[in-house]
Amino acid sequence: MNIALPLDKMTIEDKLRTMEELWDDLCRHADQFQSPAWHDDVLAERERNILVGEASFEDWNTAKKKIRESLP
Repeated sequence: MNIALPLDKMTIEDKLRTMEELWDDLCRHADQFQSPAWHDDVLAERERNILVGEASFEDWNTAKKKIRESLP
């Protein structure tokens, strides 16, 4: 199925609402799909980094600020 959304005519609020509806639907049907194998590898590596003290963390507000500053 190919669905074309009028993205250029949608407001930010419409787009966010659409994304939320999609995520909600995916969550209700999470048992119908599996994460890719590489995802387990990434999670295991991150857990290892935490256990050996090689991981660093930032609070969400700092992370958002850095992301915004990196955008053109």
